[in-house]
Amino acid sequence: MLKEKLRADLSAAMKARDEVRTRTLRMALTAVTNEEVAGKQARELSDDEVVKVLQRESKKRREAAEAFADAGRTEQAEAERAEGVVLDDYLPTQLSDEELAELVRTAIAETGAEGPRAMGQVMKAVTPKVAGRADGKRVSGEVKRQLAG
Repeated sequence: MLKEKLRADLSAAMKARDEVRTRTLRMALTAVTNEEVAGKQARELSDDEVVKVLQRESKKRREAAEAFADAGRTEQAEAERAEGVVLDDYLPTQLSDEELAELVRTAIAETGAEGPRAMGQVMKAVTPKVAGRADGKRVSGEVKRQLAG
């Protein structure tokens, strides 16, 4: 299971005195644990759910790095980017722009969608195929681009 791999990698990072990796994996495991105890009843997360938590944390790191960079705080921005790189090791490989464009083209053909008004219909068809391999912002941008053009 992915959670066990995170724990094992945390142990290895602590032994290797890798501060960035240790800090990031601790944060990730805390986020997973918080998700497990959220709600009415505690439960064990599946690997897919753990990946979603890690994606959410990775997105937070990207946004924080951007905010720090815009504020001129380069050290903090670099620290956030470094944590994002560690998290990316545990996430599925991201789709290339060409692969994403092809998936969107296929979904448009399957749904027979035309024009910007059909965006929701196309997004509904594409989202399950993309599942964690592309940011929603990227997907919607590509759908919008293809429906407009």
